[in-house]
Amino acid sequence: MSSNNDSISKTLIVVISLCLVCAIVVSTAAVQLRPTQQANKKLDSQVNILRSVGLVEGSAPAARIAELFNTHVETRLVNLSTGEIDASCDRACAEAFDYRKSLKEGKSLAQADDVASIRRISEYAPVYLTYDENRNLKALVLPVHGYGLWSTMHAFLALETDGNTIIGLNYYEQGETPGLGGEIENPRWKGQFVGKKLTNDAGELALTILKPGNADPDSAHQVDGLSGATLTANGVQNTFTFWIGENGFGPFLAKVRQGALSNG
Repeated sequence: MSSNNDSISKTLIVVISLCLVCAIVVSTAAVQLRPTQQANKKLDSQVNILRSVGLVEGSAPAARIAELFNTHVETRLVNLSTGEIDASCDRACAEAFDYRKSLKEGKSLAQADDVASIRRISEYAPVYLTYDENRNLKALVLPVHGYGLWSTMHAFLALETDGNTIIGLNYYEQGETPGLGGEIENPRWKGQFVGKKLTNDAGELALTILKPGNADPDSAHQVDGLSGATLTANGVQNTFTFWIGENGFGPFLAKVRQGALSNG
C-alpha cells in the first residue's frame, strides 16, 4: 500500500514549489542583470558607430568609448517620411529612443517596396552626426539593415557631409555562412566601399555590387561582391536600394545634399 508521502498530490506540491522557486530566482537574476545588459548594448552600438567613421580601431576601454562618443557624436531622430530632423527631440531624447523596438512596432511594408525584406519600417530613425574637436560636422552615420541568405544583416553606413560619399560601412551583426557571406565583416571587403559614391549626377542610386573580380577599381560606384555568397551580396545591394530610397533615408539625404546640415 502506498504511503502518504508518495501520493500524487504531495508530488505535485513539491514539483510546483520547485518551479516557483526557480522562476523567482530566474526573474530576480534577469531584473538585476538588465542594467548591465542595457549598458553593454549601448556600448556595443557606440563602438560600432565610432568604427564606421574610423574614430576607433580594434578594442578600447569602455570609458574611452563613452568619452569619444560623447565628444564627437550627436544622436538625432529623423522623420523618414519628411526627411526632417525632429527638433522637439534633443540628444538625450534621441539616445533614449529604442529603434529596434520601434521597427517591430512600425508599419508593414508593401511587398513591392520591401526590397530589403525587412517587413516593417519605423516612422523615425536615429542618425548620428559626427563632429571634430572644433564642432565642425565631419560625417553622418545611418543605421541600415537588410536580409541576406540566412539572416538580417545590420550595419552602420558613414557618409561625408555631402550625403553621398562613403566613409565607411561597418557590418556588426549578421548570421551569414562563416567564410562566405560572413565575410561582409571582413575589413578588406568593407574597405572597398570607402570613397565610393551612392548616387550619380542625377541623384539616382548608382552604387553597384558586382560579381567578384568584375568591379572597375577606378569606378566611383562599383564594388566586388563575395565569392560563393551571391545571395548575401544581393542582400547588401538590396539594403542600399531600400535605405537610400524614398522609403528609407532618401528624403533625409536629399535635404543634406541641399545644405540642411551646412550649419552643423
